[in-house]
Amino acid sequence: MASYALRPLATRLGAEVIGFDLAGQALTPDFIQQIKADVLKHRLLVFRDLPSELSGDKQVEISAALGTVESTFSKHPRSPHPDIFRVSNDPREGCTNVGRSGWHIDGTFLLTPFAYQTMYFPSALRGGDTHFVALRELLEAQPADVQQRWRRTWMLTGIRRAPVHPLVCVHPYSHEPTMCFHCGEPFVSGWLLETVDGVAKGCGTEFPEFPADGSFESSPTKVVQKALTDAIEAFVASQDGNTAIRMQWRSGDFAITDNLAVAHYATPGTQDDAAGLRILHRTTIVGGDETIPKSTTGRSSFYLT
Repeated sequence: MASYALRPLATRLGAEVIGFDLAGQALTPDFIQQIKADVLKHRLLVFRDLPSELSGDKQVEISAALGTVESTFSKHPRSPHPDIFRVSNDPREGCTNVGRSGWHIDGTFLLTPFAYQTMYFPSALRGGDTHFVALRELLEAQPADVQQRWRRTWMLTGIRRAPVHPLVCVHPYSHEPTMCFHCGEPFVSGWLLETVDGVAKGCGTEFPEFPADGSFESSPTKVVQKALTDAIEAFVASQDGNTAIRMQWRSGDFAITDNLAVAHYATPGTQDDAAGLRILHRTTIVGGDETIPKSTTGRSSFYLT
């Protein structure tokens, strides 16, 4: 099993590993199983103070051991590997303004959103932080009427084949409630409300192509997104490092996130070119069909026909 020691980042979210030689670690089945177990438990796992740099090849090797690497992003010429998304505050060094459009999990434009994300920082800067929030606790903190409405709400994605995902779903591995959403354009184009009695009062007003069986009605897009964003921001402000983290990255940090259990949002400081150079190498990993989101009533994500 893995020989690293964990210490908490927050009371109920995140753990860090200090000084572990990840670059020289053999990716044995036992080691990868331990990584998966720790990510499932802590939802955010950060390796800090690595004794040596993590190459693009090694990052992709780790990612491929977790699942199938999905390279859906723009290819920057400075990327060290075709499967690595290079992000920066300098367009000469990487793609800019990434993660700034709204709170989200990654890969909602796919029927199977990403199961994991890895993040390696060859160069970090002061203020170039990322907010993370635990989704189960976010849901459970809401008033009963909000929880009930959220469980009936579905997101219509904004690009590619436009899958429709339940806002509240069941995590495929922990089997706990979680959430699936993106609050920023162009990744969301609307919201649907699952009807209680099968009567879709607003059917066809905004999305004429969604199921005509009376199971959905449309909801005002900007109203839903603002309400969701306001709820997240209020929850984050109330947590004081409990189940929400403002991750202050250091150069050399390597993180693995349970993308199906935490949402994130890049702070404005990630684009502050006056503060120095920020470079992030990111990979995204999909799981199997078990990661197709399912609502708490068992209805799966679907494509509009």
